Amino acid sequence: MPPSINYDSPRELRSFLEERGLGMRKRFGQNFLINPIARSRLLDALELTPGDEVWEIGAGLGAMTAGLLERGGLVTAFEIDSAFSSTLREFFGTNPAFRLVEGDVLKTWQMTETAKSAAGKETLLFGNLPYNIAAALLADLIEKGRIFKRMVVTVQREVALRMAAGPGSADYSSFSILCSSVYKVTPLQIIKASSFYPAPRVDSQGVRLDLLPEPKPLPKLFYPLVRNLFSSRRKTIRNTLTVFAASVIINREFSGKVSLSAKETAEEVLEKAHVSGDRRPETLAIEEFAVLAAFLEETVIHGS
Repeated sequence: MPPSINYDSPRELRSFLEERGLGMRKRFGQNFLINPIARSRLLDALELTPGDEVWEIGAGLGAMTAGLLERGGLVTAFEIDSAFSSTLREFFGTNPAFRLVEGDVLKTWQMTETAKSAAGKETLLFGNLPYNIAAALLADLIEKGRIFKRMVVTVQREVALRMAAGPGSADYSSFSILCSSVYKVTPLQIIKASSFYPAPRVDSQGVRLDLLPEPKPLPKLFYPLVRNLFSSRRKTIRNTLTVFAASVIINREFSGKVSLSAKETAEEVLEKAHVSGDRRPETLAIEEFAVLAAFLEETVIHGS
């Protein structure tokens, strides 16, 4: 059955929730996007064509779900709130293009049949992501190789700035590199807090991520190296790389395969990569991180 609710009206949403004894839970980061123009623009940005598979994260009461289905999407909706899940089944359960996955998406996405069988490059992802899991979810998907043809997400504006930041920016972080290692990141509209019910304390922003035409294979140590260097972003690369090299050397996988000390390994890697050890991580481009990771693997596994 079609949704019997006005998604644009805070008063009617509140009345709907009260009539059914449904509550909003802060720990789930529940905020409904009540601005129809903003919803439409986000759906447009996804460039969905009929028959496209779409993962929707945090379906809530189904405002975006309805839009995705109207545009012909084959929707797998993830929803953590069991009460909201009941409403989604009521609204969309008879639609063969709708599928519901209940529970915490951080735990359920890998267990879904779609995750095992669908070709990631042909799948889209869409969602008004809860602030408390947005970065963790996107990082988890990327690092575990669950890649999408396109993603359009709404996140806290601070997170959006980090996603799109480049070298030298105060917002540049390991998360920036993680996103740009696989996707072209395009900031979309800023969405004011007043566009949501209940209104959050901060503004949000839409972000579009398009799969790079030919993502380059990255060294095994790439993501761990990036995280470690940014964990001490005020320190020079030389110092942090030495500590990271030590952790790699004592790893069982590489044990006994390197004769250099951690400090010597770091110096050799920096020299081979033509990267000054006096630089700080926020000054390095993604290509430089990849080169450092590749030479670190080469030095540790094969020796100098």
